[in-house]
Amino acid sequence: MDQSTKEYLRTIAKDLWYYSSLSFSIAISIVLGTAIGFWVDTAFGWSPVGTLVGLFLGICAGFRNIYIVIKKTRKDEIKCQQFDV
Repeated sequence: MDQSTKEYLRTIAKDLWYYSSLSFSIAISIVLGTAIGFWVDTAFGWSPVGTLVGLFLGICAGFRNIYIVIKKTRKDEIKCQQFDV
């Protein structure tokens, strides 16, 4: 295998790792938001409100992660188009 093929495969592996870690990041955001909301419920006695707010904030954080990935991908595509890659 020549050097350009190795570099190409390395780039593909790096991109696959980045995009597969996105799903893990979204799941962690939702679970942490819900757990913090549940803790607020038990600490202050706000039965369903804290959990629902925590869940909502976790979902918002997950969508923020998706937005950041889309923004990065578009920036990379524009950079590749400029250099005709």
